[in-house]
Amino acid sequence: MKTQKIYDIIGIGIGPFNLGLAALAAPIEDLSVLFFDQAPVFNWHPGMLLSDATLQVPFMADLVTMADPTSPYSFLNFLKQTDRLYKFYIRENFYILRKEYNAYCKWVVSLLPSCQFNQKVLSVSYQNGDHLYELIVEDQVTLEKKIFYTRKLVLGTGTVPKVPEFVDRKIHPKVIHTAEYLNVKEELLTHRCVSIIGSGQSAAEIFYDLLPELENGLQLKWFTRPDRFFPLEYSKLTLELTSPEYVDYFYNLPGAKRKQVLAQQNQLFKGINFDLINQIFDKLYELSVDNDQLKVSLNTNCQLDAIDIAEDGKYDMQFYHVEQEQAFTGQTDFIVMATGYTYKEPSFLEGINHRILRNDDNQYQVGRNYTIDQHGDEIFIQNAELHTHGFVTPDLGMGAYRNSIIINTVLDRDVYKVEKRIAFQQFGVETNNELSAFKAVNHELQSI
Repeated sequence: MKTQKIYDIIGIGIGPFNLGLAALAAPIEDLSVLFFDQAPVFNWHPGMLLSDATLQVPFMADLVTMADPTSPYSFLNFLKQTDRLYKFYIRENFYILRKEYNAYCKWVVSLLPSCQFNQKVLSVSYQNGDHLYELIVEDQVTLEKKIFYTRKLVLGTGTVPKVPEFVDRKIHPKVIHTAEYLNVKEELLTHRCVSIIGSGQSAAEIFYDLLPELENGLQLKWFTRPDRFFPLEYSKLTLELTSPEYVDYFYNLPGAKRKQVLAQQNQLFKGINFDLINQIFDKLYELSVDNDQLKVSLNTNCQLDAIDIAEDGKYDMQFYHVEQEQAFTGQTDFIVMATGYTYKEPSFLEGINHRILRNDDNQYQVGRNYTIDQHGDEIFIQNAELHTHGFVTPDLGMGAYRNSIIINTVLDRDVYKVEKRIAFQQFGVETNNELSAFKAVNHELQSI
């Protein structure tokens, strides 16, 4: 069945970034939008909604505030409408509980009829004569298929859990990704020994969550490849690297240099919250008062290369110590892989692959305005531009900035003010024009 309406934007995938786009688009009368997601409801990383876990960015990094502080879809308005604003005020903490952020996003979804769930995009094609994209969408409840047309696409299908190739759930049923943690925690606690593999925030949160179980006889092991459990670098001048001008600077570096820079920036987006590291140590110290033989181990420089099944059904983990250059084996009953997420290109893009620009590595050739199509104004992506726009790509705090650019590009006018320069520091060599302007201003000041 064909629909007659032609949309200005159809977004595919409804995570925080496309949800933010839907919210910012809602008040614009001459912008028609529609968003699809195949999931039955919005649920942001449900397997990691630990009761005390917080976002690693302040509450202003909600869906809309950094683009429009007056938006009715802000986190503060959510608190006001749900009678929690004064509680939040008294709490005096800028960092939102992750489960509360999820509740906030669900609240925004409830206000936006443009967001439709249980809708799977089967294919996308381009109609040359009409200059439109055609989508075939299947309702996951009724299995009815409908055809929709749009002038622009925004891809927000998100990332998927990343696990090593040697992990096979059919062979290793007790090896899970952190995304599944809360769903299987009850089963996990029936085992005697649990090992966590990974160096980032998710690994630390699960380790901390399981620490009290040491008193119930659990043996807990944590293995990480880096030489230490390093904190996320969060100083104020470092935070200026999340600025628009740093994105400009990074974007204009040669591709090989961008790869090199990213490889050196793990502490900017892959580290552990500083306070959580201290909480882990304090909890270990507390537990050690009554038991100086805790069944816990934290191991650095450990690269997991394989998982074998022992005769007794346990897992033999084959490690390589990267500094001592020595192989060794560790045994466990259950493994949690805190190995992050990766972008997976959706299959429905096959029909428009000829319209998408790619680099020599077959990655999207992303424009500065977040487009990947030949004309630079038709197909936009969300959170798939790490290689072109830098480590800030998955940061919730830059979502409103990216969405402002997308909306302004689509409508060819400045609907939302986009900051050009917010940092005190200069990231590259000043151009002659910039230097001349600086000298002129400096000379004018001296003459006053």
